Amino acid sequence: MSPDALAAAGNAFDDSLDTYFRNGLADADGDVAALIRAEGDRQSRGIELIASENVVSRAVLEAQGSWFCNKTVEGYPGARYHGGAEIADALETLGERRACALFGARQANLQPHSGSQANLAVFSALLKPSDPVLGLDLKCGGHLSHGSSANISGKVYDIRAYGLRPDDGRIDMDQLRDAARKHRPKLIVAGGSSYPRELDLKGFREIADEVEARLLVDMAHFAGLVAGQVLGNPVDYADIVTTTTYKSLRGARGGMILWNDEGLSRPLRSAVFPGVQGSPLLHMMAAKAVGLGEALQPAFKDYARRVRNNARALADEMMNCGLKVVTDGTDTPLILVDLSGLETDGQTASDALAAIGITCNKNLIPNDPRPPSTASGLRFGVSAMTSRGIRESDIRRVGRWVADCLLGRMQDTGRVRQDVERMARSFRYYPMP
Repeated sequence: MSPDALAAAGNAFDDSLDTYFRNGLADADGDVAALIRAEGDRQSRGIELIASENVVSRAVLEAQGSWFCNKTVEGYPGARYHGGAEIADALETLGERRACALFGARQANLQPHSGSQANLAVFSALLKPSDPVLGLDLKCGGHLSHGSSANISGKVYDIRAYGLRPDDGRIDMDQLRDAARKHRPKLIVAGGSSYPRELDLKGFREIADEVEARLLVDMAHFAGLVAGQVLGNPVDYADIVTTTTYKSLRGARGGMILWNDEGLSRPLRSAVFPGVQGSPLLHMMAAKAVGLGEALQPAFKDYARRVRNNARALADEMMNCGLKVVTDGTDTPLILVDLSGLETDGQTASDALAAIGITCNKNLIPNDPRPPSTASGLRFGVSAMTSRGIRESDIRRVGRWVADCLLGRMQDTGRVRQDVERMARSFRYYPMP
């Protein structure tokens, strides 16, 4: 290549660098920018009742898109495998300190990319392959990562299940004790993905102690109510607590592990890295730290109280309108509706609600005869709409819309769709680009 051609190529590259660092998304990729705008519009004009979703602050969004996105580290503060990690060390240490202060724990690990990976790390740290584990049956509201046969936890470990009392849908602590005595599990798992009631933490602790098992509490769905001091703190009872950092905690997506016993620190940390994942996502670590800092503020306690009040109001209104709610109510942000007495299934029902602008998810009910792909229930959660400012009077109106839709009493779905959008747009949200 001639000198003139080389110079021209160099100038073209320099020009491309100017564009690379200057152009925003709308200029750089109109297709993705359009999809982001469309998703923002969808979110702002609908009533979001998916229990595993929430709405983060503008500050959390900014942290997720920060320069930490460019940095890779492996290992832990003070013992990294990459240079230039001193600021990353300070960030991770800050996040851990906030997590410990929020939940009263001595130790925290914010590196897990998800709650499922946090659970896998705990299993890996405490157990050998084929060790017995006792967890809530998936068909009774347990979580995939607690021992489902479709999950790695169910393929590696000897999973035994406990269930619910048939009369009231609550955890059968007598059955749990009997199963623990019979199977002598190395680990007992408390928590689930669709169990709406407060856990008997003291009872779980007593049973675990009796059979000399470790106790893991997965508080992913109700961590925000623990942080807001509305529910009891699992850290006071469990050997290890896992959680996601979003859902009712209202932070960035990811997982977290909490514990008090210093003897567990080395196995738990090495189980996360290098056990189940490599580099942590530092931009998400920054966003987690921001969310944890927000949850330490006095206003978060009011948010947590509003979440539970809204959840109870929604459950109460749906029951008043003729729907069957599992356990006849809730102590947490989520509600599980039993559709088995209606001529519909979870998939059909969720589609019908989505058509009027209300999103939820199909879900198994206790001992559901249908497969997860259709299911006989719907799971609702109020964390996201509470973040946007919905109050009990509004959530009760939403409950009436839900009941009218599912019970075939809705005469004009087009008008209701407009009413739903009008209500949704009345609540606070990010400014649209």
